[in-house]
Amino acid sequence: MKLLVVGSVAFDAIETPFGKTDKILGGAATYIGITSSILGVKSGIVSVVGGDFPQEYLDMFTNREVNIEGIEIVKEGKTFFWAGKYHNDLNTRDTLATEVNVLENFDPKIPDSMQDAEILLLGNLHPGVQLSVLEKMNQRPKLVILDTMNFWMDSAMDILKDMIAKTDVISINDEEARQLSGEYSLVKAAKKIHTMGPAYVIIKKGEHGALLFHDNKVFAIPALPLEEVFDPTGAGDTFAGGFAGYITQSENISFKNMKNAIIYGSNLASFCVEKFGTQRMEKLSKTEVQERLQQFKALTQFDIVLEE
Repeated sequence: MKLLVVGSVAFDAIETPFGKTDKILGGAATYIGITSSILGVKSGIVSVVGGDFPQEYLDMFTNREVNIEGIEIVKEGKTFFWAGKYHNDLNTRDTLATEVNVLENFDPKIPDSMQDAEILLLGNLHPGVQLSVLEKMNQRPKLVILDTMNFWMDSAMDILKDMIAKTDVISINDEEARQLSGEYSLVKAAKKIHTMGPAYVIIKKGEHGALLFHDNKVFAIPALPLEEVFDPTGAGDTFAGGFAGYITQSENISFKNMKNAIIYGSNLASFCVEKFGTQRMEKLSKTEVQERLQQFKALTQFDIVLEE
């Protein structure tokens, strides 16, 4: 199976209580592409960058066998840039700058080589852009995964609902699930979101793990308690990349397999936060992933004999 990723490839400048960076590589599609390559998945990115985007970053994708035919380069334009500062708890942040630049007039172009992708992951972009990607596919992928955020709920709710109606899996955080559904209880929120279209609802709870809902079933996973949390930027995108990447490489879109996929997503996201930007993910080995998977297993495995 192939994974098509649509999202931003960008520059970030990040400040946390542990330090700050200059402009570094960021963007949803970047984190997703790197993460899926760790799982050995055939993936391709559809995005846009400016003439200021370094060739070495494009080479990094190619070296990881990520197809970049769909990354448009607007020579006279500038790449999307975001700057943010995290508070001491690392759960809240202030946006210091957002320069949309070439992303403002982004018209996604899907290369022929990725038209047959069975899994489509729509990273956090304007829902109108996300919809246009689906319309440009020659055939509907087997699984459409949507990542969105409260910004679009505030500014483009009608188009977002159109997009959600055509989605199989939606991945949002608890605050966004409440806003989208108007329900405080996450169980009720997921049921309401199911009625909007998606058969599967993933609700991310940051350092408290994630929930997967399907029909009347729910699966909960913890987040691994970590000694070092340096920078949460990209953790949600890494989670999505791990989830979609696992489904793609296992070629199985059942609920049972999605349980494994969100564990993989959470596992990979736990590495992402250990260093600034993409640094940790670029150096991550399969052995480390397997070792941490064992820690996840130990965290949640127990044997209790149920009374008859």
